[in-house]
Amino acid sequence: MKTTLAEHQVFVAVVDSGSITAAAERLGQTVSGVSRGLARLEDKLGTTLLARTTRRVKLTEEGRELLPHARALLDAADDAEQAMALRRAQPAGTLRINAAPTFMQSVIVPQIGAFRARYPQITLALDTHDRFIDLLEQHTDVAIRIGTLEDSTLHARPLGHTRLRLVASPAYLARHGIPQSAADLDEHSLLGFNQMPHLNAWPLRGAQGRDLRITPSVSASSASTLIALALAGEGIASMADYVTRELVADGRLQPVLSDRIEDRRQAIHAVYYRNTALSLRIELFLDFLAGRIAGLL
Repeated sequence: MKTTLAEHQVFVAVVDSGSITAAAERLGQTVSGVSRGLARLEDKLGTTLLARTTRRVKLTEEGRELLPHARALLDAADDAEQAMALRRAQPAGTLRINAAPTFMQSVIVPQIGAFRARYPQITLALDTHDRFIDLLEQHTDVAIRIGTLEDSTLHARPLGHTRLRLVASPAYLARHGIPQSAADLDEHSLLGFNQMPHLNAWPLRGAQGRDLRITPSVSASSASTLIALALAGEGIASMADYVTRELVADGRLQPVLSDRIEDRRQAIHAVYYRNTALSLRIELFLDFLAGRIAGLL
């Protein structure tokens, strides 16, 4: 049967204190508890470590041989605890983060410099994908997901919400006119998704009283491609605020049907598997990100 660290701790405390009673006071245990711990250690090792008298204890030959090993075990445990405490104070290791390309570029990348300055020992590995990935299969620690969550095996932390808006380039609107109602969109080129059709529900009230589901004139698999198409004057797109805000501010894109847009917000979550070894790095990153992106969504 394996000995335990607690049993070696009892043995060393009795030797250093000179008696079982003094060791009990030192360890904050009962005398009987210390005595049982010492007896268990001797029983497991099959030898007597301490010769006991009514007033004191004395090391046997076997006890003298074990003592430096027991001290080394306790010192190693202390070193391990100190190393973990230092790691908590200066967290280190690799954190693999996945997000949609547009979210990564518009929201996460601008925060990376400040995060690295605060936690220089954490190495970041950034990966982008427009579709939801399997975290284990893709060796990902934490993923940012936008929209409805379906995987109940993951832990999820809400980071906020983002509004959807319709945008087009000024050049496109100059050529084709500015739509005044949802019905006018039938006469326009609409840009949408071909692998995530649920994202083709636009925040306009349709004939059934729900979001307007469009049939794209041009479709793409990624939001970044749709933004490029909109900037090239190929049509109207429905995009999250964090993607289009700067493009609208500098005049490269123009809001469409702003007064007709329903307030539709997509939830943004960070998802991850619970992993004790990673939990600190994940917690630090999400705390940092949540504190800085509220005004960007």
